[in-house]
Amino acid sequence: MTLQQILAFGVIGGMMVAFMWGRWRYDVVAVCALLAALALGLVPPEAAFSGFSDDIVIIVGSALVVSAAVSRSGIMEIAVRRFAPGISTPRAQLILLVTVVTVLSAFVKNIGALAIMMPIAFQMARKSGVSPSMFLMPMAFGSLLGGLMTQIGTSPNIIVSRVREEMVGQPFGMFDYTPVGAALSIVGIGFLAVFYWLLPERRREETGMDKAIEIKNYTTEARVGSDSAAVGKSVAQIQAAGDGAAMVTRIMSANGNTRTPLPDATLKAGDILLIQGEPDALDKMVSQSGLVFSERRGAATRDAADIGIIEAVVGESSGLIGASAQELTLFDRTGLNLLAISRRGERLTERLGQIRFQNGDVILLQGHLKRLPELLREWDCLPLVERGLRLGSVRNGLIPLGILLVAMAATAFGIVPVAAAFFAAAVAMVLTRSVPLRDVYAQIDAPILIMLACLIPVSDTLRSTGGTDVIAGLLSQVASMMPAWGALALIMIAAMAVTPFLNNAATVLVMAPIAASFASSLGYAPEAFLLAVAVGAGCDFLTPIGHQCNTLVMGPGGYRFGDYWKLGAPLSLLVVLVGVPMLMLVWPF
Repeated sequence: MTLQQILAFGVIGGMMVAFMWGRWRYDVVAVCALLAALALGLVPPEAAFSGFSDDIVIIVGSALVVSAAVSRSGIMEIAVRRFAPGISTPRAQLILLVTVVTVLSAFVKNIGALAIMMPIAFQMARKSGVSPSMFLMPMAFGSLLGGLMTQIGTSPNIIVSRVREEMVGQPFGMFDYTPVGAALSIVGIGFLAVFYWLLPERRREETGMDKAIEIKNYTTEARVGSDSAAVGKSVAQIQAAGDGAAMVTRIMSANGNTRTPLPDATLKAGDILLIQGEPDALDKMVSQSGLVFSERRGAATRDAADIGIIEAVVGESSGLIGASAQELTLFDRTGLNLLAISRRGERLTERLGQIRFQNGDVILLQGHLKRLPELLREWDCLPLVERGLRLGSVRNGLIPLGILLVAMAATAFGIVPVAAAFFAAAVAMVLTRSVPLRDVYAQIDAPILIMLACLIPVSDTLRSTGGTDVIAGLLSQVASMMPAWGALALIMIAAMAVTPFLNNAATVLVMAPIAASFASSLGYAPEAFLLAVAVGAGCDFLTPIGHQCNTLVMGPGGYRFGDYWKLGAPLSLLVVLVGVPMLMLVWPF
């Protein structure tokens, strides 16, 4: 090997050790690896930041925004309650999520299937009281397995089809991949359902003040409009939208009478509901049930980008103490909307506007962001943190889902590339207000994108220095001394090992010709060896950097770099043990 090749292997090897050690965060490790490659001359200065424009960075960032919009819409929660109401145990939820993602990935881009199902995973995790990390990585692995079942499921399948056409004049058909891919998917789902416990439980790292301060006992008020979907529904049905984390504490009829909120009590147009619970649960209950947040006024619709919600504590010398928002004519005097109140140790049963403020009350106020600090000082209220709450927002769940489906269809039929489709979908989410403009950058996981952008030029040093040619030569020498099944397994394992550094499409472009020429030199039919490359390149379960699906769940799942191999290594071994015999059975040598 040349000095440059030794240095390339050394930088990548050191980077992997640092990733596994976990002393420094993954984006810091990736930045240091890029600087080392620059200093050693492995990466030319003009290519150092090429990764920031790479498709995978655009795809992952856009998919995070798209998934957040689908999650905010509430449409997936509705689907879960309607079609899978009885699935409540974590293992049953895991099997359902992984199965659906796997099947979807056979026909649409796997990252699109994963983006659709991630909001459901968060919903199920919350309902079951488990960490989303239990679901997200198995779902990512399931999406990779599902992509093996059809020609359009993943890019390696398309590339090996083209290589076969160049060799024998006939490409692989749409479902030539299905017998092997389906067998691997079934076995993989079974493995993930049984051995998910190999994955450490993780919580997403949150260091902001909004996570340090957690208020759960908010009281707010909503009205049943004449055209509301809540008319004629029972209290129990309305509360189901809040996932048990919000409840109706009082019903006030249009004529002023008060009714007990029994579970079977029927709601009528004009009813005012006093609701208590966690902010997200309140939001879901109000928006998904077609209720109207009764205290919202004109400020919410003017200059929407400049309107925010802030959480504050009523100070001991505040002029609010002893008075109610109604008595103070709070909105008329200040332009502030009182959205909710939380009082420790008490259940508030008065109408929101009639509750008299006390020292220590936590209040949720909506108003113009430029005026909020001044008004809080005037009222002697201590601001806690600006929240991304959406209490009472009106959201059409079909819009973000429709945008996502259009993007997926455009990629499935080859109209536009995946990166362009998902970037356009993310922009459409913003334009349709499925995700507020002010929240977009909060949804993009910057450390993940920085890591990807830095690793792309670093990993390319294997190719640019000729390191991949060295690997290919060694493979050919070793495989020539092995039986057919051993050579087939070696090709598949090599593709798995190279994929994190070349990405799956590049792996196939490098490995497929090697596999085909090796098969021809030994007098074997090339199909099994080509498909072994496709399977190996499509099954990167060892790192978060080999496929965008693995990268997509890393931040939301709170995973560390070294978590992937704990579940992925035995799954990779299982793929080899099942895949090699299946390839030999379906595509005889």
